[in-house]
Amino acid sequence: MRNFSKAKRIVIKIGTNTLSKDGGLDTAYIRRIAGQVAGLTQSGREIILVTSGAIGMGAGQLNVAKRPQETQMRQACAAIGQPMLMHEYRKAFLKHNITIAQVLLTAEVLNNRKTYLNLQNSVETLLDLGVVPIVNENDSVSTEEIGSAFGDNDKLSALVASKIDADLLIILSDIDALYDKDPKQFPDAKPIDAVFEITSDIIKIAGAKGGSSHSVGGMKTKIQAAQIAANAGCRIVLANGRAANIISRIINGDVIGTVFMPKRKLSNRSRWILNSSAAGTIKIDEGAAKAIRNRKSLLPSGVIDVKGNFDAESVVMINGIAKAVTNFGSDQLRALAGKHSAKIKDILGPGHKDVVANPENIVFIDY
Repeated sequence: MRNFSKAKRIVIKIGTNTLSKDGGLDTAYIRRIAGQVAGLTQSGREIILVTSGAIGMGAGQLNVAKRPQETQMRQACAAIGQPMLMHEYRKAFLKHNITIAQVLLTAEVLNNRKTYLNLQNSVETLLDLGVVPIVNENDSVSTEEIGSAFGDNDKLSALVASKIDADLLIILSDIDALYDKDPKQFPDAKPIDAVFEITSDIIKIAGAKGGSSHSVGGMKTKIQAAQIAANAGCRIVLANGRAANIISRIINGDVIGTVFMPKRKLSNRSRWILNSSAAGTIKIDEGAAKAIRNRKSLLPSGVIDVKGNFDAESVVMINGIAKAVTNFGSDQLRALAGKHSAKIKDILGPGHKDVVANPENIVFIDY
């Protein structure tokens, strides 16, 4: 369970609070992280860092007390803080003769299939060159909705781990572990050593999102990240990033923090479908729901309602139980809803597929 001796590709996520000290960037901490990462790369492992902190660093530079909520101010803080952050990482890793690379992402990049695939090629090339990619959300150009989508980069780190087929995701935070109840309210709360399935009870324990002044992540976003990574067959360890030699101790198998074990491993395409934002919703009847559960195609006769406006080849939600790539746009689906497949040609003309979604393009949200 905690034997990571064969974990070759590792994603390490560092949260804003973990990187910060007295309202600024803790450069000594970054140097310690670089030293531990250098030890892993020397042993032949491939490391990708996902870092938060750019907005917090920029806010600190501007003497902004709290994490800015306005899009323009957040973008400005990110633009100021990102080069500060990368400068310190570069200095720390150069002491170990390691080259780093900056990779800035938005949710739009990950939702688009073409750019999603390009991300893999880029990261794979950097790893082949012996470079340590350092990934962050591109807050300086993100919209208000996208800018808060990743939850202090918890979700982003899981998406990166999923995309590159990482063996292990380490989330370093100011949270020691997942507890059986809120340790802030209950002094007798106990840390959970291992989670084998993310059930409704686990999600309930995680509670509401609760970031700090410069971070937006909480236990809830970390559970969401664990779900994403688990679908890629990737183990996840959540631990306190401020513990001494934390990365080395995790790799050595020390019982520290909480380890989340994967239950299934989906194909890369299925993971992209599952992790993409739904452009709309298709409501289907019970018969159609049973059919797709049995790996059958979704037919227009089973469609009851269509919500949202989307194009063909978009990812949509189906009854809240699955996501799928639809062969029709929203207007086309509304015209076809409840109709037999034989009517598609009469309604839309020739050249269209005869199913709404093929089985290989339908992925269920639950396990």
